[in-house]
Amino acid sequence: MPADLHVHSYYSDGLLSPEEIVLSAKANGVGLISVTDHDCALGFDEVYKSCARLGIKTVRGIEISAYEGDLKIHMLGYNFNAENPVFRAFSKRLYDGSIARAEDIISKLNKNGVGISVGEVYDCRKTASSPVHVMHIARACAKKGYCGGNAFTFFSKYLAFGRCAYSGINRPSPEEAICAVNACGGFASLAHPGRIEMGREELYALISKLCGCGLGGIEAVYPAHTVNETAYYKEIARTFSLAVTGGSDTHIAGGNRKIGSPYFEPDAVLAQKLSI
Repeated sequence: MPADLHVHSYYSDGLLSPEEIVLSAKANGVGLISVTDHDCALGFDEVYKSCARLGIKTVRGIEISAYEGDLKIHMLGYNFNAENPVFRAFSKRLYDGSIARAEDIISKLNKNGVGISVGEVYDCRKTASSPVHVMHIARACAKKGYCGGNAFTFFSKYLAFGRCAYSGINRPSPEEAICAVNACGGFASLAHPGRIEMGREELYALISKLCGCGLGGIEAVYPAHTVNETAYYKEIARTFSLAVTGGSDTHIAGGNRKIGSPYFEPDAVLAQKLSI
């Protein structure tokens, strides 16, 4: 069953609706989809209804923007109970943290000559329930004409690590993310290990440490991974008895990432963890 277990909707920093994601999955021959919005799972009910109508399987997902200091170590969570009190409390923490971080960023932007208000940023979200993502801020500023109206250029100039308006406050650690997902009956997978800015020895040590906290998988199949990297991360999975996950990390239509690419098919170990 071809699967894509890493897609973002407009409930976080994507621009696609849940229905558009499912329609694209159907058109691309994907039989299993998981929408893994940053720090929320708000679109799952819509995804589930669309999947049921079109004959596609789905599992609840989330991508938790976890950090170790200023180092991004994102965690994917799957098949968890969103009604669990632990998840509800963790979700509130993620939401509250995003608001505090947005206010910190906006204050820094204002001090550096960028005129943007909290309200203008909030208006870029799909709903008031959505956590504020840095791309919401970048899009709000691009909409006002900054950096030639290009949100990605604005992000690189002002919001990326080391830039004048960067903020890393109130981020959960990867260990906290894993524990929250596991406590709600799900399992956690290390997102796009090839994008983690550390050498192989450091990454190996990190994965070993996270396995001690209950890490269940590693996203070996990912668009930015080379053939050799994919093979290496699959070997890591075998070494630590982790499930191999994979996904496109699609955010928009017509971009350089397509739902269902690279090709990924869950094995029996992952199928059991996903309850499919």
